[in-house]
Amino acid sequence: MNQRSNFLQGFNFIIVIANILLVLLATLYPFNFSIPDSFSLPEFFASFNNSSDFQDQVNNFLLFMPLGFAFTRLLQKRRIKTKVQIFIVILVSAGLSLTVEVLQIFLPSRMPTPSDILNNTIGGFIGLICFYLWNSQTFNNTVAQIENSKVSRSIKQIVVFCIGYIFLTFLISLLWQSTINLSNWDADYPLLIGNEETRDRPWQGYMSEIYIADRAISTNEIAQGLADSSYFNNLGNSLVANYQLKGKCCYKEQTRQQPELLWQGQPSDIQEGKGVFLSSSHWLQTASPVASLSRRISKTSEFTVSTTLATANSEQFGPARIISISGDSLRRNLTLGQQGNNLDFRLRTPMTGENGADLTLNIPNIFTDTNPHHIIITYSRATIQVYIDNLQNFYSLNLLELMPKNQRIFYYALTFIPLGFCLTILTLLAKRRLILSKFLISGGILIPSLILEGTLVSESGKNLSLKTLLLGMLFTGGTMLILRARAAQLKMRN
Repeated sequence: MNQRSNFLQGFNFIIVIANILLVLLATLYPFNFSIPDSFSLPEFFASFNNSSDFQDQVNNFLLFMPLGFAFTRLLQKRRIKTKVQIFIVILVSAGLSLTVEVLQIFLPSRMPTPSDILNNTIGGFIGLICFYLWNSQTFNNTVAQIENSKVSRSIKQIVVFCIGYIFLTFLISLLWQSTINLSNWDADYPLLIGNEETRDRPWQGYMSEIYIADRAISTNEIAQGLADSSYFNNLGNSLVANYQLKGKCCYKEQTRQQPELLWQGQPSDIQEGKGVFLSSSHWLQTASPVASLSRRISKTSEFTVSTTLATANSEQFGPARIISISGDSLRRNLTLGQQGNNLDFRLRTPMTGENGADLTLNIPNIFTDTNPHHIIITYSRATIQVYIDNLQNFYSLNLLELMPKNQRIFYYALTFIPLGFCLTILTLLAKRRLILSKFLISGGILIPSLILEGTLVSESGKNLSLKTLLLGMLFTGGTMLILRARAAQLKMRN
């Protein structure tokens, strides 16, 4: 028997090591490390200024779940207490993830991301929970400990737990709000007009001016700006960039806060009263990154962009870059582009990723002619408004409403399944109090969805959605019912 136990311990240890090696292979391959000659602490922290897209987040969860499961199994066989198991699994998951992210600094083919550490840690913790659900003895013991705890005998302590449950819901709602701000903007990107820094997304057309403000201006201000673009000079400290594109070279920023725009290639002599002509052989780029602009917009999480432009070809794709604050074709803060005769807009937020391409922001039939058009774009609290030439010709898009279905389901599962676990614990604590238990079941399923939906409607301007309300209730209630059914099944078997 002792020999068999030792064999199982050794086997469990090998499984844990195999999972760690799998993580290292998946995150560090092809192991082409490059050590710089000099490396400072500011450069170290700057290396983490990246964000994950949706697919990366899913992969991070899935990658660390087997490790969390296997490590919990190993700790369980060594009869380590539950609280200590949870602490060790979280510590190991976070530690391994941090090690990987630091090593990725020295890999040219990888980009370390702070959110990966959180996602990997959560993935390890989910693996622990999966083990507890799978292992009947552990699950049974945990349920018995909750039902027979001192808290279950005190109505005051149960009420305190209920308040904590609601507080947790409000906290999660605040985290949701943070997914639509612009806090992850990179201050190291230049402003480009007519191309990307990689020179592979040229746009052919004319542009005469660009104004950028660090707030979303009002409808009345938009009307005045459309009537006379010089009105933007009245925005005072809110105006962070003003480029008047007239003449051959060079274009000083009028507020003197940003670097000048310089020609890349040879400027064209073509002048038709529409501004400067841009093409694959000549475009504009600031002499250095527009750092103060990016920082100010990142701080306010609002902006206004106004430009007057005319396409020279209604069949440009890529999208062809008209205005871009970006590092290359895969990393940006914002990009205004042309995709056929449509206006393509990409915006970097924690939700849309560092390429801004996780959500499709497309305005149809803008470039159906070669006439000049005055375009004003504003962003505030997840809402993008686009005005073309007049107030009547406008479009309004909300990031939360445009979220793809699979992405929405994933994020709602990540939000409400943990709340379902918390609700299960609450209902087990209140099991001896029938009326309270019934109230907790109904209220605990409904209230979190109402709080999140109400918060997002009031703070982001999205429309009230019965589907998302029911989706949250489904995950919370479904998780609780599955756990309660599992507990009842094991009790009957015993």
